[in-house]
Amino acid sequence: MTDTTTAADRAAGSTPMSIALVGTRGVPARYGGFETCVEEVGHRLADRGHRVVVYCRDATSETPLDQRPTSYRGMELVHKPAMRKRSLETLSHTALSAAHLFGHRTDAAIVFNSANAPFLPILRAARIPFATHVDGLEWQRGKWGGTGKRYYQLAERASVWWSDALIADAQGISDYYRQKFDADTELIAYGAPIVSDASDRLHELDLTSRGYHLVVARFEPENHVHLIVEGYTASSATKPLIVVGSAPYADEYTARLHALADDRVRFLGGVWDQELLDQLYANGLTYLHGHSVGGTNPSLLRALGAAAATTAFDVVFNREVLGDSGRYFASADDVRRLVEEAEADPDATRSRGAAALRRADLYTWDDVADRYETLCRNLRKSRDDRARRASHPRELQKQPS
Repeated sequence: MTDTTTAADRAAGSTPMSIALVGTRGVPARYGGFETCVEEVGHRLADRGHRVVVYCRDATSETPLDQRPTSYRGMELVHKPAMRKRSLETLSHTALSAAHLFGHRTDAAIVFNSANAPFLPILRAARIPFATHVDGLEWQRGKWGGTGKRYYQLAERASVWWSDALIADAQGISDYYRQKFDADTELIAYGAPIVSDASDRLHELDLTSRGYHLVVARFEPENHVHLIVEGYTASSATKPLIVVGSAPYADEYTARLHALADDRVRFLGGVWDQELLDQLYANGLTYLHGHSVGGTNPSLLRALGAAAATTAFDVVFNREVLGDSGRYFASADDVRRLVEEAEADPDATRSRGAAALRRADLYTWDDVADRYETLCRNLRKSRDDRARRASHPRELQKQPS
């Protein structure tokens, strides 16, 4: 077989790139899966010699934009404002980010969230090759009304039209785009960090190892925290339920959760101290995971790496991650039964946690970073190939087929 790889192609495979990561809250990661991915992948790519530019927003910060840090873990940070309204926060920030990127071009870009589709033509006009991480099935989220759902469905289609590549973080998402749009996706999940089993800080919360059940989630209906709290309070469980999480714009749902709870349920709000949060994951008797529409969820992967015996809402995304190590619920009564079973047989529960930890080997951030790096190189190569064809059409026509 003849090797048709040119010297330029081989050099491109080792040349550092400039890569923009657009459409998230940015870093340090304090909120969700996209931000965790940006931090974990971004700093690894920076460590490999690439220039990584992360567009950041924090609509609640009182620090002026020009006084915020300009670098973090080797990544360059560009801060842009955002409107403080749920339906416009992401879009307003991405609009400004895309406009800035038009004048500060990079070799490749990753756009997170298909909701940002209206601004993809700006990147195309700038001739920046890019992939869109389409996230989960956002239009299924309960927080969006009819207009919001239609917008997300249109944004999915626009992302397929305009993107050079699509990224899915779960096989179920990849299957959806194949069935609905006949579109290929790059399947790149998240990493599962291996979490220490240290427990020396649990006393700060008056907790002991294996002495509680844990929930970590944004307070949104499709994360089913209400089913977990309702099922738990109906149970005969003696160990408390620790609920970590909150959500902007979710006062009504938060009030509903508190109304469902009894005095065994403790709401901690957001826990931004990662060491303490890791200890909560690693030392609970069970971890209860209600997410249903977001593809592969970083909280679930953290539970794997923490050897947490996990009970998850019964959808394909969660079964894909947990396999036989998980237990699954679809109703509050399922939660009640599974919590009682976990307390009745703690040895079997710990065995499930050990099985979860073994599955964490399937999800490593180094492998995820490798995949993003390869994707960005392919995006740049495709752009360069198109440029060569446009610049030398006659020479290319003379080449034998």
